[in-house]
Amino acid sequence: MRKLTRAASTALIATGLATAAPASAAGYRCTTSHKSIDDAAYNGPWPDNWNVTTTICAKRSGSYVYTYARLSWDGPVYARTDDNGLFDGAYFRLQIKRSQSGTDPVLTSRAHHGIEARLEDSTSGANYNNSYTTGTLAYRIGSARGLGDGELRLDWNNDGDGYRTHRFSASPVV
Repeated sequence: MRKLTRAASTALIATGLATAAPASAAGYRCTTSHKSIDDAAYNGPWPDNWNVTTTICAKRSGSYVYTYARLSWDGPVYARTDDNGLFDGAYFRLQIKRSQSGTDPVLTSRAHHGIEARLEDSTSGANYNNSYTTGTLAYRIGSARGLGDGELRLDWNNDGDGYRTHRFSASPVV
C-alpha cells in the first residue's frame, strides 16, 4: 500500500472521501425516528409544528450497556429570535432498559435539561432549527440484554398543561 503525501491526504479530507466514524461511535447500534410536535401554546393561523428527529444508540462492552441520543429539529419561524420564553421547561430523559418479554423495565435514567436552551435558540431570521446530543449513560447489566430509550418532555409556556411526554423508538437490543 502506498503512503499518501500530506497534500494528497489534505485533498481527500477536503473532498470528504476520507470519512471515519469517531472512535466513541464504534460498536453503537442506532434507531432513528421522527415526530411532528404541535406548539401547544399557540393556536393561530401560522404553522407551528416542530419536526423532531431522534437517533438513540446503544452498545455493549463486557457487562456494561452504553447509550446516548442525538436530536435535531426543524422548528417553526416565530416573530422573535432566541425566545427563552417558549418553554416553562424542557428536557430529554435518556434511559437504559433491560430487554425482556412484556414491558422493558428502566434500569437507570438521566434528564438532560440543556436541550431547553437549544430549543429556544434561533437563527437571525427567527427559525428554530437546531440539534442536541446527550452525554453517554452507562449501566452494569451483567449478561442480560439491554437497550437505550428516551423521551422528550416539553412544558410549553402559557398552555396550562405542564409537561407533555413525546416518546421515540428505542435503540436495537444489545
